[in-house]
Amino acid sequence: MLQDMLILLAGLACAAAGGHFFLHGAVGLARAWRLSAAMIGATVAAFSTSSPELAVAIGSALAGTPEISLGDALGSNVVNVALILGGALLFGAIRCATESVQRDLGAAVAAPVLLALLALDGTISRLDGLVLLGAFSLWLALMVQTVRRQRAQMPAEPHAQPWDAAGRVTLGLVLLVSSSWLIVGGAQGIARSLGWSSFLVGALIVALGTSTPEIVTTLFARWHGHDDIGLGTILGSNVFNLLFIVAVAALIRPVRVVGQGPWQTLAAGLLVVLLVLPGSSGVLARWRGLPLLACYGVYLLVTTTWR
Repeated sequence: MLQDMLILLAGLACAAAGGHFFLHGAVGLARAWRLSAAMIGATVAAFSTSSPELAVAIGSALAGTPEISLGDALGSNVVNVALILGGALLFGAIRCATESVQRDLGAAVAAPVLLALLALDGTISRLDGLVLLGAFSLWLALMVQTVRRQRAQMPAEPHAQPWDAAGRVTLGLVLLVSSSWLIVGGAQGIARSLGWSSFLVGALIVALGTSTPEIVTTLFARWHGHDDIGLGTILGSNVFNLLFIVAVAALIRPVRVVGQGPWQTLAAGLLVVLLVLPGSSGVLARWRGLPLLACYGVYLLVTTTWR
């Protein structure tokens, strides 16, 4: 177990360094490309920080166990909102009145509902995967329209250095993705030493480990006053997980939806997203962090009964 703990610590160190480089690079790209920080978070940050989930989806589906990918994607969404956003709100309220954030909140609510409807027959088939990809394409098309509108409205940054910013983003992402694999590997070893089942490891440990990039990005964004990047990353990652990653796994091999675990996790993911829908002020109040963290605690309590 000592070796696994050292691997886990190495992953945490990579995560801290990666978050620093990625955040500063993402802010630079937003200025250079004349985009809002929320848009950078929902695109570059969200897609990139979800790469560990995508790797798990491809690997598990090729290995004949796409259910691991389903558990990882659903569990990661609970972690993203309940644990990460809930913890970030403890540092203060978050404003989410921008157009892109409001669009992504709607998509984050619609995605689990669509997935639940497709899974009612007990299987997410290849046809279902195509439906999910179609919904994902529609969301991307809406994002492209927003990008064009933002670039037309925002003035060019005279001192922007896009190549320097891109280099920082790339280095940060390499460190963040590497950290997730180190953390997952170390945590799995510790879990095996504790005698946990493979499903429980996937639902809790793998999901938490593959969410490391989102955790670090959101916390660094919060500390440096770039809330739009953190919130955009979380919402974009949730949509990406359900509409793209689950679709990829299903296209490789149909995914069986067995037992209560997937439904409980899907319901938990939808519930916590509903808890962060902003009011007319467009502000997520600080107090919302407590019920979100409480939901994550209840989720942990329920999932540990699956052993």
